[in-house]
Amino acid sequence: MRRLRRAVVLAVAALVAAGCGGHAAAPPSIPIGAPADPESQLVAQLYASALRFYGNPAHVVATDDPLGGLDAGDVRVAPGFTGELLMRLAPESAARADVQVYRTLLSALPEGIAAGDYTTSAEDKPAVAVPERTVEAWGGSDVSAVARRCGDIAIGAVASAPRPASLATCELPEPREFPDDDAMFEALRVGRIDAAWTTTAAPDVPPEAVVLSDKTSLIRAENLVPLYRRNELTESQVLALNEIAGVLDTGSLSDMRRQVAEGTDPGLVAGRWLEEHPLGVGN
Repeated sequence: MRRLRRAVVLAVAALVAAGCGGHAAAPPSIPIGAPADPESQLVAQLYASALRFYGNPAHVVATDDPLGGLDAGDVRVAPGFTGELLMRLAPESAARADVQVYRTLLSALPEGIAAGDYTTSAEDKPAVAVPERTVEAWGGSDVSAVARRCGDIAIGAVASAPRPASLATCELPEPREFPDDDAMFEALRVGRIDAAWTTTAAPDVPPEAVVLSDKTSLIRAENLVPLYRRNELTESQVLALNEIAGVLDTGSLSDMRRQVAEGTDPGLVAGRWLEEHPLGVGN
């Protein structure tokens, strides 16, 4: 009996010592998957910075297939653009407006994967740029003006850049392809083309070009959204991801992309932006 009491005392003492003098193990870092290109790395670093802002270790993992990595459990968060994700998961969907695209995406997500809030004020979808003289001639600055002229427009695009084949019922002519944005916008400036495909968050649209609005959602929405593995993040970690949606806008995304294009590290750009736009303030 005496030996038993001694063993119990020693066990209790060991537990007390562990509780008083021991250090809790640091939580594991949350892997965030993104392709290796600088723009995708920037987006991933934004969400990693949001997690770190609230004390959650996080790091970015370069992967060619973030959604596949998320499904396999190799990463726990995978940011993406709503329209691109929807095209992969439900390519037959006709959704175009941002809310419609997001809701359709939610219903198409694989089992075990959830989506956070999407950035209602930040998008990067295909857009049409025209010279100021064209806006005056058309009497408007909406992409519906392109749809009304449909096959009569000579439009340019950088090779491999995403762009829709149609605007509503308007089947667009094949664009003239250029090796880079500089060559395309020079052709637009001198009148060799009437319009040019760009994106709403492109950092290199010249000031003399006007990016047409899309008030009737003729072009599918592309808003940022964080996908994550269901039941593997805490509620506070999900809230941290969601806070990006409350502070990021298209202008900020474009400016950060410009800095990255100029050679600044994506993680540094994301961290600086978060310092200037702290989460939880006014949200």
